[in-house]
Amino acid sequence: MSVINEASYENSIIELFENMGYTYAYGPEVNTDHHNPLRADELRSSIESINPKLPSVAIDEAILKLTSYEAGSLVSKNAVFMDYLQNGIEVSYHLNGESISALVYLVDFNNVNTNSFVVANQWTFEEYETKRPDMVIFLNGMPVVVMELKSPKTDSVTIEDAYLQIRNYMKSIESFFIYNAFCVISDQSQTRAGTITASLDRFMEWKTVDGDYEETRYADFTTLMKGMFSKTRFLDILHNFICFSKEAGGDAKILAAYHQYFAVKKAVESTAKASADGGDGRGGVFWHTQGSGKSLSMVFYAKLLQTALNSPTIVVITDRNDLDDQLFSQFSKCKDFLRQTPVQAEKRKLSEDEIKNGSKAIGLKDWLDGREANGIIFTTMQKFEESDDALNARRNIVVMADEAHRSQYGFEEKVNAKTGKITIGNARRVRDALPNATYIGFTGTPIELEDRNTLEVFGNYIDVYDMTQAVADGATRPIYYESRVIKLGLDPNTLQNIDALYESLKGRANEVDIEKSKHDLAKMDGVLGAPTVVDSLCDDIINHYETYRQYEQTGKAMIVAYSRPMAIKIYDKMLKMRPEWKNKVKIVMTGGNQDPEEWKSLTGNKAYREGLAREFKDNNSEFKIAIVIDMWLTGFDVPSMSTMYIFKPMKGHNLMQAIARVNRVFKDKEGGLIVDYIGIASALKAAMKQYTDQDRKNYGNMDIGETAYKKFQEKLLVCHDLMYGFDYSEFMTTESDLKRASLITGGVNFLSDPKMESTKEDFITEAYLMRQSFSLCKSIATAEERREEAYLETVRSVLVKIERPGPLSLKDINAQINELLKQSVQSGGVVNLFTDVDKEFNLFNTAFMQEIAKMPEKNLSIELLKKLIAEQVRLYKRTNVVKSQQFSEMLDRIVKSYLNGMLTNEEVIGELMKMAQDMAAAHASGNAMGLSDEEIAFYDALTRPEAVKDFYSNDQLIAITRELTEQLRRSRTVDWEKKESARAGMRRMIKRLLKKYDYPPEGMEDALQTVISQCEMWTDNVN
Repeated sequence: MSVINEASYENSIIELFENMGYTYAYGPEVNTDHHNPLRADELRSSIESINPKLPSVAIDEAILKLTSYEAGSLVSKNAVFMDYLQNGIEVSYHLNGESISALVYLVDFNNVNTNSFVVANQWTFEEYETKRPDMVIFLNGMPVVVMELKSPKTDSVTIEDAYLQIRNYMKSIESFFIYNAFCVISDQSQTRAGTITASLDRFMEWKTVDGDYEETRYADFTTLMKGMFSKTRFLDILHNFICFSKEAGGDAKILAAYHQYFAVKKAVESTAKASADGGDGRGGVFWHTQGSGKSLSMVFYAKLLQTALNSPTIVVITDRNDLDDQLFSQFSKCKDFLRQTPVQAEKRKLSEDEIKNGSKAIGLKDWLDGREANGIIFTTMQKFEESDDALNARRNIVVMADEAHRSQYGFEEKVNAKTGKITIGNARRVRDALPNATYIGFTGTPIELEDRNTLEVFGNYIDVYDMTQAVADGATRPIYYESRVIKLGLDPNTLQNIDALYESLKGRANEVDIEKSKHDLAKMDGVLGAPTVVDSLCDDIINHYETYRQYEQTGKAMIVAYSRPMAIKIYDKMLKMRPEWKNKVKIVMTGGNQDPEEWKSLTGNKAYREGLAREFKDNNSEFKIAIVIDMWLTGFDVPSMSTMYIFKPMKGHNLMQAIARVNRVFKDKEGGLIVDYIGIASALKAAMKQYTDQDRKNYGNMDIGETAYKKFQEKLLVCHDLMYGFDYSEFMTTESDLKRASLITGGVNFLSDPKMESTKEDFITEAYLMRQSFSLCKSIATAEERREEAYLETVRSVLVKIERPGPLSLKDINAQINELLKQSVQSGGVVNLFTDVDKEFNLFNTAFMQEIAKMPEKNLSIELLKKLIAEQVRLYKRTNVVKSQQFSEMLDRIVKSYLNGMLTNEEVIGELMKMAQDMAAAHASGNAMGLSDEEIAFYDALTRPEAVKDFYSNDQLIAITRELTEQLRRSRTVDWEKKESARAGMRRMIKRLLKKYDYPPEGMEDALQTVISQCEMWTDNVN
């Protein structure tokens, strides 16, 4: 579909919705109260249809609750509304002297056709300001979706502008968003959906209409519209796939991504089939790659299961206490959505004394025995190892196993050759304890090819969302690998012993294997824990972090140690080398009874560790580097973290889960970097063999030397070639800040030549790609490459600042350039591309304008002058009809002549300076008459035909100006923007006022149209 502007794009979307059965409404033609976000008549009519048996008094109370909220934030009010929307409104009323309680439903989720679906455009709402969202979806009279569209034709306007517009609406028409389920932003090339708490990078595309991942590469704006807004799908999303998670920094409203929606639907269907009569109890395996929202998918699954299976009891099993806490925490944060409070089993079964004394502790068996349905309980695998007795024989129990392939497998019995002890596989223990339950496995890593037990317990894959798809969707970022083992100076025998150790770390290791691994690692500690090795390790980590990683995103990094004593050694050594890092580096590990006394203050209790987690997740905190052993390596998310230093042998899914800590999405983060000090390369390659074909193809080799570095070198060469004709080689050797500044402005000037327009655009694109790949491979780039990258990135940064819309701050450019050079070439000096930046940089500062005009870099001088004048013209286009037309034409003429080679650099600078002086003079003349900028615009319109001044004195014209401005301020109504009848009324009012002054003079009737155009411009833009 070819779309050329915002209006036709809007119309194409309206047509899509009409084809899906929505009713269309054009906002300006709808007679409604612009101060009420709800369409009152439609709301009441819909509620009465949905609740036909309830009396009007019950409907009245429901509507009163729907329109009355306690004081609080927008998010808290929206949370209340979403509860009303999804679950109905509780009301109490009296009928025939009896008090009755009931639920009033706002939506009929079972009968689509009972509901009203309206797509409206240009819908005006007035609160703190008057705003017109591009499109609104009304469900039963409630504005549940707001869409903001940007013109696909305008290069300078992007989807980010649409997002910022939505954020602006949330402040200026806040009440409208109380009733918002989610928002859609689009510029046609990208179309994304997100909630009122989501950052731009959490507004996600919906890439399939029917759940087929193969078709996602062809997704366009129609995919999201059809995929989310077909009536049945839309109601399903509203009802079951939007929840609030109560986070430490405030409630987060979460909209399921497309892969979560379709996978959860499949999982519920598979579970229903497995639990039905004749089912085998195997619900399947749900594999969604780490970082793609598996925990929240489990929450959505648990919620949907309640209605699909008639309120089953859910048992969630993990294999470690810290994982149990993390997953339990996520479910607890969403308890309002789940409509039940999850609990954690503290033991398998309460003792007789505990029962007798009314203990508050929760025993898994006691809790299961105490109910026939409902409930969500979390437990660890250890609870099943404590006894072989059955826990509960009910059929309506669903077991959700997190990371299903780690320890929840094994039906066979094993005999310990040394002790003769017989052990039963964990799968057999769980099956024996809950013999009639249905089992479903959730995993972020694939099941190993040789692992048949997991499939035997849970069944086949239900849904696979792999690394490649997650990265393509923007759900995760790629991971890159850098080996620095050589920096430790380990001898070949030690490296060989480490390789042997990996062989003992089999993912399916039995008790003997595990003990052997611990023994081998303890032996190796004599080498790896030697002071010289620890010194080399810490010295290299500090150097690598300070030189290459501390400025990446928020500077968050993790160091993974192979043991608790090693973690302490690393911590002590780093603080000895950097005493000022006391608040920057901290250890995260549990304490033990046998720990040395000096460890106590470092390990702390559970509350202390929870505090550390909150601090590390705070992007602005001093805590930047966490030293860990096992904790935080699974289920712990810090999206801004982009670096992990590994000094611990890991293998298989344990390794893949650990490194996924750095694959989260955050702003413009290119990817996560794994820095290896223990030799995990072969383990990484082995682990990747279990992944999908496309994952092995795209991410089978994570080595930055083969991936990011090669891409960086390629883009560096491209950028170098694009600068052909300008010699910046001296930048690679000079230590003079003055020379650096000269070469930077020279490069910007070179690319700003009109003949270089296409080259400049290519340079900006390629240099950005160069910067992204360089962020991952700085440490292996040569000194010359790093210098050249610094130069090219600085030139790109200045060009972007000048090119992008909005005011220009030369002071900000100087500050940014100095920060870039400090990071890349360790420049300690100050580079000033522009002087006198503290002076006001605007059109009316004559001295500063002259400084710009005198710059030796004439192309750059022209770009800065053009930018300054264009910004003022852009302002006029919203405020002053006459100046807008006058100066737009003047600027277009000058620029066209310049681009066509009709003006030299010196001539175009002279023309631009003259134009700037004309604009400054016009501004000064208005001020001299005592008129505000607003009044000057009306004065200019009144005096557009210069001959008008022959008929009226200047005092008369000023009087007309002031009266006209004042009357418009007093009389303006909300409908002027769009409703033609109201605009006609405004024109009549203007004509009456002007007639009083006999304006316009005879023969100058066109002057009246200019004044009316100015009034309409003011009306449309005053807010």
